[in-house]
Amino acid sequence: MGYIIYSISFFLLVSVTVLYLNRHHWSPYLPTTLSTLHLPFPSFSHLYTRLPNPGSWTTDVEAGLHSATFDLTSNITEGDSRSGLDETQKREVLKIMKKRRVNFDEARRLWMEGRFAREGIGADGLPRDPKFVSFS
Repeated sequence: MGYIIYSISFFLLVSVTVLYLNRHHWSPYLPTTLSTLHLPFPSFSHLYTRLPNPGSWTTDVEAGLHSATFDLTSNITEGDSRSGLDETQKREVLKIMKKRRVNFDEARRLWMEGRFAREGIGADGLPRDPKFVSFS
């Protein structure tokens, strides 16, 4: 008797899983009253809060974070949905631009070289780890 109950339970579990994974195929055929049915499950939306939008491509362009070699206008014209450049990188690049009085490309290069140096990567792009072996 226990074998039959386990078999039925397993069959139901597999059936429900298959139906759930393929719901986009069969759910349009449901009557509209069933497809818009909202079951009384608890809402967990209070646990989720969207992070604030740190900026956009237009604010990055207005801040001077673009150049001929790093063109952001195509992101604006194509309607790129991403939020723009990274906030910490923007702050550091703007700081370098003001402190050293260089353009955006030079500031970005200096920031990247500093980041490479902090992470143990040389100017040639190879790691400075003494155990590093390269076959080229």
